[in-house]
Amino acid sequence: MDYAPTSHATAVPPRNRAPSPLLGRTLCTAMALLFAAPAFAADRKDPAIEAVLNNGLRPTVLQPNAALPHWSLQARMAQHHVPGVAIAVLRDGKLVHSTGYGTRETGTTRAVNSDTLFSVGSVSKVVTAATTLRLAADGKLALDQDIAAYLRSWKVPATEAVPAPQLTLRMLMSHTSGLGVHGFADYLPSEPLPTLLQTLDGIAPAKNKPVRLVHAPGKRGDYSGGGVMVEQLVLEDVTGQPLDAIARAQVFAPLGMQRSRYSDPQPGTDNIAKAHDSDGALTALPRGWQSFPEQGASGLWTSTNDLAAFVAALTASYRGEGSFLPREIIVDMMTEVSPSWHGLGPRLDGAGQTRIFHHGGSNDSYRAWIEGYLETGDGLVILTNGENGAELVAEIRNALSDAIGRGVNPAVHTVALDLRDARYADYAGVFERDDAIPMDQRRALADFFDIPALQVKVTNGEVRVGVAGIPRDGQVLPLSPNRFVSPDIDGLQIDFHRDAHGQVNALSVVHGEGRARYVRKRT
Repeated sequence: MDYAPTSHATAVPPRNRAPSPLLGRTLCTAMALLFAAPAFAADRKDPAIEAVLNNGLRPTVLQPNAALPHWSLQARMAQHHVPGVAIAVLRDGKLVHSTGYGTRETGTTRAVNSDTLFSVGSVSKVVTAATTLRLAADGKLALDQDIAAYLRSWKVPATEAVPAPQLTLRMLMSHTSGLGVHGFADYLPSEPLPTLLQTLDGIAPAKNKPVRLVHAPGKRGDYSGGGVMVEQLVLEDVTGQPLDAIARAQVFAPLGMQRSRYSDPQPGTDNIAKAHDSDGALTALPRGWQSFPEQGASGLWTSTNDLAAFVAALTASYRGEGSFLPREIIVDMMTEVSPSWHGLGPRLDGAGQTRIFHHGGSNDSYRAWIEGYLETGDGLVILTNGENGAELVAEIRNALSDAIGRGVNPAVHTVALDLRDARYADYAGVFERDDAIPMDQRRALADFFDIPALQVKVTNGEVRVGVAGIPRDGQVLPLSPNRFVSPDIDGLQIDFHRDAHGQVNALSVVHGEGRARYVRKRT
């Protein structure tokens, strides 16, 4: 799918692997890259980070005047039924903390460490993007070339609305291609796995619908795992090699990511975090983990050490301190492609020293997060092996953001308002989206909050917001008399507009730099 400590582990020595013949660069350049990469190998613990993890986890939204709860990682792992977590932290491009907490498999003493393999879901997309960009830097691919020039084994089908589709790699990586299929279902050990072409055409044993155009290319941001699978096919058709081999040559080997792979771990592979359900019970038996055949979109297996090396390489290239990607390529990667929230792979937020790239991953039993501060070289990696890991990842990210101390992802305190007061009654009603607002202003809201009409209710001292026509809704909490925050959708706020005549005839939905406007429906 997807886009969320009782023992100390002993490091597993990295395995030696021969360089791939696909490296595509001279041996001299390859060795220079390898030795320039951070030498991440063993567990390491920073006392300040350990202290934060022992008493610094917190929610994002707090009640009025509430103190930070100072949750411990161990307590929250138990609360969310997540057996194992691995965490890495970078400061100024250097790895200062990378270790594991809990166990790879519930009921055992098999400890998680910094080399434990986790499925990382859609974090895969950022590594796939880096693979593509390395080939672009070598002149083997062009970001704005019609991909029809590269595809040999499949073509993007035309539609009535788009009879002659012209898609580019820039569109595929930024989720502006117009292709559908948001994410993919996982496969249990007993289930047959589809080929890439079966996935693209939605043919059994693939579980997804066919990957087809649902919008005109380049017109809106719409998260598409299907588009990343087309990107994977471009890579494989151009090189004649499977994604795992291409990524090993272009990313894993140069950065010393010796545990990473775009394929299922083979029998006998050591140190794997097994899958657990929402109750913390082992699942996907007898093997203990699902398969993710949509490799480029969600099939990466990796470790915190490896992902920390990857995050460090991206920030180093951006800061002019590393050669993993050329400056012009990394700047493209880290610039939003309008009207999307994404650059070429990662999501992007902030400015100045709070400029960050990030991406989450969400397969059935695994939740992951990476984040890098482009100007400072700070960063973090969080990997979990439980279905409830998204909530835990959010709480850990809050703690680590506080520890990094640059004001990213701050706690949001609500305020006390008597919402039974009659002045708030006119917030209630049905509000329809104003589609005259350009997509580049709606940004991510055009994707994950693509809701034509909202129903607002003011009842029992609460303001509740839901999709018009659907009974289910959620409470929003006041930040001011007219602004409210969702405790359920990270970063989402509702701003009610009272005009010069004292009437509330519109509201805005705000998420980061994205803004959508809704106007009251007149009956």
